[in-house]
Amino acid sequence: MKQFYLLQIILILLCFNAGMVYSQSPGTISTNVLSFEEFIGQVKRHHPLIRQADLQLGFGEAELLKARGSFDPKVEVDYDRKDFKGTEYYDELNATFKIPTWYGLEFKANFEENTGEFLDPSLTVPDGGLYSAGVSLSLAKGLLMNDRMATLKKAKLFREQTKAERELLINQILYEASQAYLGWLEAYNEQEIYRSFLENAEVRFRGIKRSVETGEKAPIDSIEAKITLQDRFLNLEAAGLKTTKASLELSNYLWLEDVPLELKETVVPMSPNPGNMAAILRTDSLWIAGTPIEEHPKLRSLDLKLESLRVDRALKRNQLLPQLDVEYNFITEDASTINSLDPDNYKAGLTFNLPLFLRKERGALKLANLKLRETNFERASATVSLQNKIEAANREIISLGTQNELVAAMVNNYRELLRAEERKFYLGESSLFLVNSREQKLIDAQLKANMLTVKALEAQAGLLNAIGRSPISPMGD
Repeated sequence: MKQFYLLQIILILLCFNAGMVYSQSPGTISTNVLSFEEFIGQVKRHHPLIRQADLQLGFGEAELLKARGSFDPKVEVDYDRKDFKGTEYYDELNATFKIPTWYGLEFKANFEENTGEFLDPSLTVPDGGLYSAGVSLSLAKGLLMNDRMATLKKAKLFREQTKAERELLINQILYEASQAYLGWLEAYNEQEIYRSFLENAEVRFRGIKRSVETGEKAPIDSIEAKITLQDRFLNLEAAGLKTTKASLELSNYLWLEDVPLELKETVVPMSPNPGNMAAILRTDSLWIAGTPIEEHPKLRSLDLKLESLRVDRALKRNQLLPQLDVEYNFITEDASTINSLDPDNYKAGLTFNLPLFLRKERGALKLANLKLRETNFERASATVSLQNKIEAANREIISLGTQNELVAAMVNNYRELLRAEERKFYLGESSLFLVNSREQKLIDAQLKANMLTVKALEAQAGLLNAIGRSPISPMGD
């Protein structure tokens, strides 16, 4: 009988400890721990996609440099010569230096030297060549807006847009990495819950088997205890597989100097509390109640896209104007002195061009207006969607906090019921079926508590994703 009561006490203590497995942090009993803060820090510093996001800024700078190239000074040389049977038909040299400027204005310096037996009379110049300096100007199409101006303006807007897109890309990577870690944490906690109750089932099976051998229990109790033990083994095996798959998913985000890392089986997670989670992800500082929704990177990107489309529309409107280009050049034989420039010696020209129906230009303008309206609708929809997403994330955090308090109380109550049923069973006032039923309720409650705790942490990551901001400065943290 002493052995019987001793076994009863051991079983009660095991049940109590099994109920406490969830409330303790799995990582506190192991020195080989990967905390959420360490994991996110590793992702920020070494993940290839984080570094790829920084390249977006390089694309913006490259596009801006390319657009500014349209305003680079140019040197053009045109040389043409023809000799046939000892006769120089013509020898023509035309060298030009051009400086494009902002409002359709272009400065130009030119040197001509032409000789030959059959030279076009209009190309005849003095023996030392002819120098000219002047300016060309678009008076209608191309004056207030032209391709060079539009390209440069859009490149500047694109550079700012890449900053917003970088934030969104990094935000998404960190959100997915957080989900992977929390999925691993949930699977590991579930495995530990099943492991503790497996130990409980093993002790109970051995005790009941001994009681059957001594005639104190019916043989059917031994069979039922064995079935329960087998069920616990099955649950633990499934939970172990789930943990392995979750750790492999987590390994996708572990890199060091462009080398992927593999998570060892001995490494365990550490459950952060929601407050620490907010501090690690910086959701507490990235988003403060009352912050304008217009600061969201998605809306900033759309605003910059709208500005770019407005520039494109202004260019298309300008294309409706006629082409009216004028040019005036002073010409002189002696370029060494400025006094040699005489207004009576000049070369001037005028170019006029206007399509009769302007169907191409009108069609292009209509398309630009439609794209602008389409993006305005997209921005209006995105504004409402983001506001609701942020509000939903905040409410989810509050609701899950309440749910966790309720499920913690449920776990305690189920634990008390199991203890009472265990005592009644060993006093002969209950059955093994009822004990197993109480224990299963406790297992379910602890699994639910585990799920809700992880969901509360996921809600913090969801808030980061809803905010859209990046807690990483360019080229590292």
